[in-house]
Amino acid sequence: MQNAEVIPLHKVRKGRRVLVVRVPEGKTRAQLIRLGILKGEFLKCLQRLPGGTMLVEKNRQEIAIGASLAGAILVTDATEVL
Repeated sequence: MQNAEVIPLHKVRKGRRVLVVRVPEGKTRAQLIRLGILKGEFLKCLQRLPGGTMLVEKNRQEIAIGASLAGAILVTDATEVL
């Protein structure tokens, strides 16, 4: 298996399913824990809104993530992992 490309969440295209491989430290990590977004979780990009906000789905729950926070979350294509 080839090494999967790791990209920031804000670069994910609509409809793609991704695996979270890294989340930032500190207060940002605490925010993400409250949202249930941790390393090893699967997310699906539902929509990319104007201004950079993203709407993602995790376990049938829709979560809006701002552009700066989405840029700090590193993901890889879930099809590469499965």
